[in-house]
Amino acid sequence: MRRTTLLSAMIGACLCAAAASAFQAANPPAPAPSGDTATETFGLWSLFTRSFDAFTVLLVLGSVVAVAVIFANLIDVRESRLIPRKLVDRLGDLVAAGRWDDVRDLVARDETYVARVMRSALSAARHAPDRDAVRDAAELAAAEESARWFRRAELLNVIGNLGPLIGLAGTVWGMILAFTSLGQTGGKAGPADLSLGISKALFHTLLGLCLAVPCLLSFALFRSIIDKHCTRALTLCGQLVDRIPVPFKP
Repeated sequence: MRRTTLLSAMIGACLCAAAASAFQAANPPAPAPSGDTATETFGLWSLFTRSFDAFTVLLVLGSVVAVAVIFANLIDVRESRLIPRKLVDRLGDLVAAGRWDDVRDLVARDETYVARVMRSALSAARHAPDRDAVRDAAELAAAEESARWFRRAELLNVIGNLGPLIGLAGTVWGMILAFTSLGQTGGKAGPADLSLGISKALFHTLLGLCLAVPCLLSFALFRSIIDKHCTRALTLCGQLVDRIPVPFKP
């Protein structure tokens, strides 16, 4: 499902970029006003509309995806989703009482971190020659679970690193257009015209940086939270796995 959504977003970005390029080619921007009028009407929104092209579409789309990922992580990356206190307390009581059939039934119905690791450990304990094999199976399951949770925030890292690169590409393209326009006029364009073209080109870099800073900051925050919860979950799983009888006979 997530791969399909990401593929749809990429296709949509390509279509939007193509449409934006076609619109820009069919409707060239009007010449910038000169003198005091240009100074009065100049602003971020005006610069955004004048700089609108395929690179701007990609940066805006990246911002939308980043906001969606941040909200999804705010909902999912919580202690109650990785290591629910009720589940941990119930597992501790059942393990202490030696009710391994109830432990097996409990983790079979749950999809949290601890339950998945315990399910793998119980499955390995049925045919494991010794306790080390059970520990190896539990560690492998824990590594897979940790990677699964870290991947939830990885898209923010990708967007945060690609944002400035896309912005830089837009700036280079804008500079090429600005100097090409200057060459076509035979050097008759004034400093005001050239500075406006350069400012429009540099606006892409600004958009890329504005996209990268919150994405990388959010990624670092979510990664630290996930690391803390996964480390605690791994410790709890180790304590429970060490008490599984080997071989385990349900």
